[in-house]
Amino acid sequence: MTCYFRHMKEIFAEIGFEPTSENKKDADRLIHQLLGVDYKNCSTTWKEVKIHLENDREAFIKDLKKALKPIR
Repeated sequence: MTCYFRHMKEIFAEIGFEPTSENKKDADRLIHQLLGVDYKNCSTTWKEVKIHLENDREAFIKDLKKALKPIR
């Protein structure tokens, strides 16, 4: 769970989200849902994040910010 968060520090900073011990699990679930990846499949989630960033970084950042809004 959340093994890919360490790679997303800059992205989280860009959208104003700070992962904490209290919100990591919820954020992880929301990111999996956003990407359509089964929960707890860490390596596939990170692969999907990279694909989305390469294809349309701006749209992915916008979608991620919206997805994480409920837990900020």
